[in-house]
Amino acid sequence: MTETMEQKLTPLRLGLAVIIVGLIITGVVFGKNPNPIQSIATNPDLLAKTANSSTSLDEAVTPSAGVTLPVTWGDLGAKLVEAGVIDADKFKALYQQRGTWTEEEQKLLLNTANGQIKITRENADYWLNLLWALGLANSNPILDSGEMTDPRYGGAGGFASTGGWSMAKGQPMDHYGRHQLVKLTATQQALVDKISRGIYRPCCGNSTHFPDCNHGMAMLGLLELMASQGASELQMWQTALVVNSYWFPATYLSIAQYFKDQGIAWVEVDPKTVLGETYSSNAGSAKIQALVSKSQNGGSGSSCSV
Repeated sequence: MTETMEQKLTPLRLGLAVIIVGLIITGVVFGKNPNPIQSIATNPDLLAKTANSSTSLDEAVTPSAGVTLPVTWGDLGAKLVEAGVIDADKFKALYQQRGTWTEEEQKLLLNTANGQIKITRENADYWLNLLWALGLANSNPILDSGEMTDPRYGGAGGFASTGGWSMAKGQPMDHYGRHQLVKLTATQQALVDKISRGIYRPCCGNSTHFPDCNHGMAMLGLLELMASQGASELQMWQTALVVNSYWFPATYLSIAQYFKDQGIAWVEVDPKTVLGETYSSNAGSAKIQALVSKSQNGGSGSSCSV
């Protein structure tokens, strides 16, 4: 502000300016959000529990009861199988070897009338693989003309998110962006493009717009699905933070501790801020973890493989 402008400020205007600056600092620096992430849960008991100040930090970040997301899976599992993106026999064998194949997992893969997605500590890895398949296979401009196809990287087939998908019939690139599984309007596509550029993941330094690993590809699939079903931008940011937290529980527990040390509850953080490069990228989350004074417990998160 120049000296001339300062001279023109009346005491009233100056007072209003101070108030406005104070509001900006409160909202931006501390990330206060009138719509906490738990607002996407449909279970009011879970809402009350996670918002309770006495709730343990790990319960606030990844509730043991799980979180029901504002998005329906429907028949996408069956469509992925029909298209050969997922070889049902391979997929079932993978989880049987791990000793975790359940009736619910079979329904999500083969049934055509599945309800809303509910993510839990137990099924987060399963949803990671289902959504990975969706993000890999669904036709989308982000795959066709985004960073994945940049000539500097030698083609889209050499990334963990593509070459690492071993559950398909045929080769992974046989399915890369080849199937019209989720249709988006121009407005919905613009929303996916915008949000995908702001969501990072602790396993690497790229945003979802550059889905070079399974977590990025799975998040892209989730964003496409949510947008196609009319989810709002806020719901998509909130849901992305919930899902990332289940995929990387130890990392987000540390981030939650970082905010708690500053007097900010997890329900008050701004999802868009937390999902950004400063907190959620590999380098950003590592810096936050280094700043956290108290050691954390919790799973290390899922790897970048099936």
